[in-house]
Amino acid sequence: MALDVTPLFGPRRDDTVGTMARGLVGSEILRIAGEIRELVAQGKQVCNLTVGDFSPKEFPIPTALGDAIAAALKAGETNYPPSDGVLPLRQTVQRFYERALGLKYPLESVLITGGARPIIYGIFRTVMDPGDTVVYPVPSWNNNHYSHMMGAKHVAVVTDAEHGFMPTVEQLAPHLAEARLLCLCSPLNPTGTMISPELLRSIGQRVVEENRKREAQGRKPLIVMYDQIYWTLTFGQTKHVTPLELVPELAPYTVFVDGISKAFAATGVRVGWSVGPPSIISRMKDVLGHVGAWAPKAEQIAVARFMDDVPAMSSFLETMRRRVDERLVALHQGFEAMRAAGLPVRSIAPQGAIYLSAQFDLIGKAGLKTNDDIRKLLLDKAGFALVPFQAFGLKEDTGWFRLSVGAVSMEEIRAGLPRVEAVLRAAVGK
Repeated sequence: MALDVTPLFGPRRDDTVGTMARGLVGSEILRIAGEIRELVAQGKQVCNLTVGDFSPKEFPIPTALGDAIAAALKAGETNYPPSDGVLPLRQTVQRFYERALGLKYPLESVLITGGARPIIYGIFRTVMDPGDTVVYPVPSWNNNHYSHMMGAKHVAVVTDAEHGFMPTVEQLAPHLAEARLLCLCSPLNPTGTMISPELLRSIGQRVVEENRKREAQGRKPLIVMYDQIYWTLTFGQTKHVTPLELVPELAPYTVFVDGISKAFAATGVRVGWSVGPPSIISRMKDVLGHVGAWAPKAEQIAVARFMDDVPAMSSFLETMRRRVDERLVALHQGFEAMRAAGLPVRSIAPQGAIYLSAQFDLIGKAGLKTNDDIRKLLLDKAGFALVPFQAFGLKEDTGWFRLSVGAVSMEEIRAGLPRVEAVLRAAVGK
């Protein structure tokens, strides 16, 4: 007979875990996802715009990539990969950056991991000591949580819609002298906006100036984490830029976060990479090797083969961009039509990633006091599920939300917009 240990646990105890784990906040997005699953189980129609993921039904991974994974598994590529990634994939990423971004790096600058999250953790863990200062804009994805795990001092720079939710040089400048890490992301999760070349150049020049002062003082440099995991998904005339093409002197201080998760709708395949100064990358390899954060070997080999097939990869990305963009545009045009009709909603035209920023200006109307009140109203009355910017570090109730289109069909969007319009009309008495 098996020993039932359940009665031995008793009430939940917080004294069994450390201070860091006790203070770590769980994912707001996952909590909201639980509510949506419950509504769907009850048979309610929901246009689910919450999760930063892809439905394989709407966005399958490239067929050639899936075939290559199966072939690698069949060939027995199932043992441990090297801790910095298999050589063919590191070489592929090296060629990809030179071909697509105009950046030529040595091979020792490339590190492969199990998706992009270990890269972000690895940068924080490798660069920072407890008590160091990290500067990041809000809203942004998870910088607050990684800072907490590191015991870092947070400097959260609050951004606004007028600047595309990007931090200005004037906002960042007072904090650069004390910072050890500056976190930037473009296209930005959660907003879907992109940093302008002019702004990125100005920030980069300030970082270089700061590091020249520090070098003369014998102090550690300011490092820039540049998260560009969505950079292959840009729309219209918007062009992705990297810090190095604008300010080449940033190369010793910039570490890229990248991978296939968003580019190939392959979030579950778990292949990411970092490209940066060898001095940082070599230590990140050691740190992440100790936690087994490498990507599966078969997937690494398959990704190398697929990315070296430039016509196949380009064709997939072209189709991917078109299908993501049509969903974002449908939402944006729908909201702008409502706004033209006098309803309290607006959105920012799609620029990049799989996200749209929309503001529902309902605070103080119909008894609504918080973003969560608005979220619940839209979910309950319109079957329209989205995530408030509070899930991304912004504390104020501004009515701004992230809408993610990776898991919805055009039909669900078309059906959901009239329901939203009806709720807004009822809320303002139109």
